[in-house]
Amino acid sequence: MSERGYTIKNQNAIHFITFAIVQWIDVFTRKEYADILIESLKYCQTNKGLKIHAWCIMSNHVHLIISVQAPNKLSDVLRDLKKFTSNNITKAILENPHESRKSWMLWIFRRAGEKNYKNKELQFWQQDNHPIECDTNEITETRLNYIHENPVRARVVWQSHEYVYSSAINYCTDGKGLLEIEFI
Repeated sequence: MSERGYTIKNQNAIHFITFAIVQWIDVFTRKEYADILIESLKYCQTNKGLKIHAWCIMSNHVHLIISVQAPNKLSDVLRDLKKFTSNNITKAILENPHESRKSWMLWIFRRAGEKNYKNKELQFWQQDNHPIECDTNEITETRLNYIHENPVRARVVWQSHEYVYSSAINYCTDGKGLLEIEFI
């Protein structure tokens, strides 16, 4: 759930979710950190009833169209996902001898953590998830296109299906992406 008015009212409905790293730090420019998030999403699919309908990991934020199987609650799955990835990505940054931005990133995570009573030390993710329920075809289609065109708008790739950290390959080709998806 969120403190800024965005809440997940229907816990088992399909939602468009966005969450970002504090200060919009470009953490996912490193494959090893993005892979931690990918593996965590896979774990949630297998063990927490997470259904991924579309997804895209950008350098500093994540877009998902997701739902969960009852009795699971979407807000609980998101909370657990963000907590686990926060701890593990921060640890990977700390232990990475080749991370040139380590001191700077950890300093920002500590400063953000000090300002947030919900964190003990470090804060990796911003608090909000900005959930939008995909309760119409128009909302769903708009958000699906938004997710897949994000890397194109950022000029990372020319065509959406070329971006590795996205479900666009599943929707635009016969190919298969890094995560299993359930088409909507």
